[in-house]
Amino acid sequence: MKRTKFVAAMAACLGLAAQSAVLTAQAQDQNLARKEIKNGASSIDASSINGMLIAADDSMMKGSNASSKGKETKISHVDGVAMYPTKDIIENASQSPIHKTLVAAVTAAGLVETLKGAGPFTVFAPTDKAFDALPPGTVDNLLKPENKAKLSGILTYHVVPGSVCAADLKKLIKDGHGSATVKTVQGEDLTAKLKGGTVELTDTKGSVAKVTQADVFQSNGVIHVIDKVLMP
Repeated sequence: MKRTKFVAAMAACLGLAAQSAVLTAQAQDQNLARKEIKNGASSIDASSINGMLIAADDSMMKGSNASSKGKETKISHVDGVAMYPTKDIIENASQSPIHKTLVAAVTAAGLVETLKGAGPFTVFAPTDKAFDALPPGTVDNLLKPENKAKLSGILTYHVVPGSVCAADLKKLIKDGHGSATVKTVQGEDLTAKLKGGTVELTDTKGSVAKVTQADVFQSNGVIHVIDKVLMP
């Protein structure tokens, strides 16, 4: 009997030690990712994005998983084309008739493999019309190889770590008494508010984008269609 109790106690201690080691490693990774975001890099590549995802707010992740559970099997239609929750962000976005410019930009920025990864990611996806509304020549200039870092920064400003559905955003706004700050993968914030039941996002320059279609679920996250390009 004494030997049995001793073995059980040792097993419990070993389990706690292993759990502590894992938590310590996670904390170290999170601190490193936060330092990367704080310091800011001139070029944001796939590896730095994956690092930043580690630093996602845990409460948001838990809330988003609870709110979107059961909805991820829903097939949405963007401009009449089916978006399948069994496909990743790139696979679905490539089929969207209104996101041709976005896909071209993601390709030029070298972010395709990242957005095909496990994630999860929340992408605020500007339409072709949103890109067309930018000053003449802006898109062509951003797609040039020498502007890859700048383009990557703009695109990752539209990405939030975790799978954050519309219900999550609205809850954050409610909890924030009408306003919520959302940290992007790029490192800067977006401000989310509700206007007439519609989520609006304000960038650092004061421009406002409306979510015109929410909760387009993907195998590695969720897409919210927006009507403007946000600028960090």
